[in-house]
Amino acid sequence: MKAPELYEELKHLAEKLDITVVEHSFKATNTRAQSGLCKVHERWHYVMDKNRLLSEKIDLLAECLASLDTEAVFVVPAVRALLHRKLAPAESAKKAPLK
Repeated sequence: MKAPELYEELKHLAEKLDITVVEHSFKATNTRAQSGLCKVHERWHYVMDKNRLLSEKIDLLAECLASLDTEAVFVVPAVRALLHRKLAPAESAKKAPLK
């Protein structure tokens, strides 16, 4: 799977988990903001720095999603493989649902 397709599949998986992925430019804020998961008004959002390279966006979003319980939703095999690579074997049993 090509990188743009992989990123789209990761964003689609996030949507299935009720996480809204938004991209913003952090350069304009003049702060040291980082991409990451946050909860705003009882809704989960993953705020991505739109100036990151596509490969970095994939890594960041995959690391976040790998830490969550995705067993209840269909995950494209290429994405599932990526999520498994992001987790250490000991951590794979520690996946947590979003609350």
